[in-house]
Amino acid sequence: MTDTHQRVVVKIGTSSLVLPNGRINLKTIDQLSFTLATLNNQGYELILVSSGAIGVGLASLGLKNRPAEIAKQQALASIGQAELMRIYSQRFLDYQTHVAQLLLTRDVLDFPVSRRHTLNTISTLLKQRVIPIVNENDPVSVDELDHYTTFSDNDELSAQVATAIDADRLIVLSDIDGLYDKDPHKFSNAQIIRKVATLTPEIKAAASGSSTRFGTGGMVTKLRAAATMMQAGKQMILCSGKNPKILFDIFDGQTIGTHFGK
Repeated sequence: MTDTHQRVVVKIGTSSLVLPNGRINLKTIDQLSFTLATLNNQGYELILVSSGAIGVGLASLGLKNRPAEIAKQQALASIGQAELMRIYSQRFLDYQTHVAQLLLTRDVLDFPVSRRHTLNTISTLLKQRVIPIVNENDPVSVDELDHYTTFSDNDELSAQVATAIDADRLIVLSDIDGLYDKDPHKFSNAQIIRKVATLTPEIKAAASGSSTRFGTGGMVTKLRAAATMMQAGKQMILCSGKNPKILFDIFDGQTIGTHFGK
């Protein structure tokens, strides 16, 4: 492959991991595992930021609707995270690749000592050709007084991880194939924006909220992630997560989705 980027964070959202009927999207997980394992074998250093704990928890228990109570959400995340990692571990091992789990809270990256140890762990895993799978530690994340531990969503988490480990780029696999000049769900003449060098007020105004009941992020959070990457002099790519094998085209240098930054 011709891509010069060596360290890459890939983030996949809940909407790509859970089907509209609430069942786990095993096809997408298998394609993602195959693709990342292949790229890992080719020498790329890859970190996967995966949402989906609550969605998988709902699927595991045969539930349809996300509960409103925080304690129930955290319990579902605890159940779902274990199941999600079981599936990831199984699929990656089918492709002779080991994975490791890192569950983070905001304070882990905010405090210098815990930040250093976390980054050392990630670096060590990458040297051993192990792919770290990162998610927010939802069962214990809280937002109280001065102990602020929650990320706003995994889009923010992925950008924070990417900049902390000095990744060359962040690739966000989403339920939309890029940034549009207007909401493509409402306007048939909406046009995809292939390159964003600056986040203008017009671009920010075109962003809208989440379109899925399973996830928490939307275009607004993706633009925040893009801003974090661009401020660090890095690149973010937003593209469809329907078929993760699209990553092969991106690593081959094709223009896929929307590119933010240099």
